[in-house]
Amino acid sequence: MSNATSAPLQPRVSDRAFYVFTGVVSAAALAFIAWILMGRRDGVEGVDLRFLPAVNASLNATAAALLIAGWVAIKRGARRVHQYLMVAAFAASALFLVCYLTYHYVHGDTRYVGDWRGLYLCILASHVLLSMGVVPMALVAFYFAWRKEFPRHRKVTRWLAPIWVYVSVTGVVVYFMLRGGLTSL
Repeated sequence: MSNATSAPLQPRVSDRAFYVFTGVVSAAALAFIAWILMGRRDGVEGVDLRFLPAVNASLNATAAALLIAGWVAIKRGARRVHQYLMVAAFAASALFLVCYLTYHYVHGDTRYVGDWRGLYLCILASHVLLSMGVVPMALVAFYFAWRKEFPRHRKVTRWLAPIWVYVSVTGVVVYFMLRGGLTSL
């Protein structure tokens, strides 16, 4: 392989500002999420957002469906359709995050009371840990696509796609486990 072919896969100095921006945004988002979920213990009186977990599960399911449809579109060579589907998946996931944080800010934590606590905690732990990488990896994938650096884009999305789908699907599973749908199989 020639240097000209392998050169686009190497980070460029001009990318550094984007990587710093992505790192700062991701760290700030994680710090804010940690504050909402762990640091804040008092709820908001008089606000009832108990409908939001169902909305969140719907947004996760929508994101998963859009991601899979986007994968099918790019495999069929429908690049423009793929782009629209990926932006829609990102929007669904971003809206999920806003609704999720709003719900937890108002209502606090939801405790699992089912019979499958070990399974629930394994799914939840993998969901949370893997979800931390979705935003920065998605931003990097969008950046490479925007710059038309498709070999670099594919390199990121090879990891991002299955992680993002897994996080979206397990978000729906967690919802059903918390709501009693999977408490005693």
